[in-house]
Amino acid sequence: MNVFYLIVCGAGPAMHAVDFVEVARSSGWDCHVIATPSGAAFADLDALEAASGHPVTTQHRKPGTPRRDRPKADAVVIAPATANTICKLAAGIADTYALDVASECVGLGIPTMVVPFANSALTGRAPFRRATTALIEEGVSFFEVPEHEPRHGGPLAERFPWLPAMTHAAELAERRRSGPEPAAAAPAASAGPRPRSSRIR
Repeated sequence: MNVFYLIVCGAGPAMHAVDFVEVARSSGWDCHVIATPSGAAFADLDALEAASGHPVTTQHRKPGTPRRDRPKADAVVIAPATANTICKLAAGIADTYALDVASECVGLGIPTMVVPFANSALTGRAPFRRATTALIEEGVSFFEVPEHEPRHGGPLAERFPWLPAMTHAAELAERRRSGPEPAAAAPAASAGPRPRSSRIR
């Protein structure tokens, strides 16, 4: 069975992350959820564990405890990805278990897709622009989600593109299994969020 790692960060759409898990499971994927500490505060952990059949992991295991038996990922989705997580991931900062896992997966060449949820005050800053460029250069894909004005993200949380993001991440995994191919931007959808392999605009 193919395996997704869903890395959940602390933003409004995290409350609906179970939508991704349910669709992934119905499509034949095994889904393991890893949350940042803030993501765990936003998400419904009980619902995620019930839907995935696995515990939601938020912390490193304690020394001397058994290793986790989580299988290797075929694809990683970081969603909703905050500006904080995106900038830290690009800089190689792994101060949470979720960032540690994400950094290793990028380094191993596992298809990784970022689905951002950040306001325009943050996405317009130079550190964020540099971070997205650096991650793209490392092979990370971005699924374009329209930025929102500060303090106006709440109504957009329920419209977060969980299903299109899952579908595109599955396609990335299939492409990797099929062999290398020239890097190119993914085709734009006719409407709504578009998967991209270029800088978020």
